[in-house]
Order: sequence, then C-alpha cells, then structure tokens
Amino acid sequence: VQLQASGGGVVQAGGSLRLSCAASGGTSRIHWMAWFRQAPGKEREFVSTINWSARATYYTDSVKGRFTISRDNAKNTVNLEMNNLTPEDTAVYYCAASTTTNWIESHVGAYDYWGQGTQVTVSS
Repeated sequence: VQLQASGGGVVQAGGSLRLSCAASGGTSRIHWMAWFRQAPGKEREFVSTINWSARATYYTDSVKGRFTISRDNAKNTVNLEMNNLTPEDTAVYYCAASTTTNWIESHVGAYDYWGQGTQVTVSS
C-alpha cells in the first residue's frame, strides 16, 4: 500500500485547509485510514480515523466539530477538511493505513503504512 498526502500550507488562524491522502496498491487490504500529526518537539498524535468500507469515523477531542474526515470511493482517497484552525494545529500531518485492525485505533502502532508528511502552519 502506498499513500500520498497533499494539501498542506500556511493559513491564518480561523482559516481552513483540506488535506488529501491517495491510496494505491492493495487498497482492498485496508481496514482503516487515519490522520496523525506531529508538532516540533512533540510525539506524533492521533487526529482522526475512518473505516475504509463502513465509513465510521472517530476524532480526537481537540478537533471535534472543526475537522471532518471523509472518503472518496472513486479516487481511493481520504480527505481531512480542517476548519477554524488555530496555531495549536500547526504540525506535520501524516496519513496512515491499517490492514490489520478491525476497530477504531488511535495509537501509531495500529497502522502499518504511512504517507509522507504534509506541513500545516497556522499563523496567529
């Protein structure tokens, strides 16, 4: 499975960005797709996840009501719509895929494929 993330950039506080993650090569094996983020000097943290077939979703508390994860069947992509961004959202965002877990997982170890990161910078 290969993952290609895109859509990062620089935005002012209160603004919006849309991240996309295109999956290829064995996508039928994917159970869940997720977004994580890592700010400088901090550990990689879970943001959101979506079930590849059933479209169940889950968010970390700090982004609930602001971020929306979705899946585009035709393009084999998972999107993360981010609204009302704050400087605390500044981080490198990574998409990830799990071919093993059958339930919502928020820890890094549950995901066995990772895309390259995309930088999101929110200025105050």
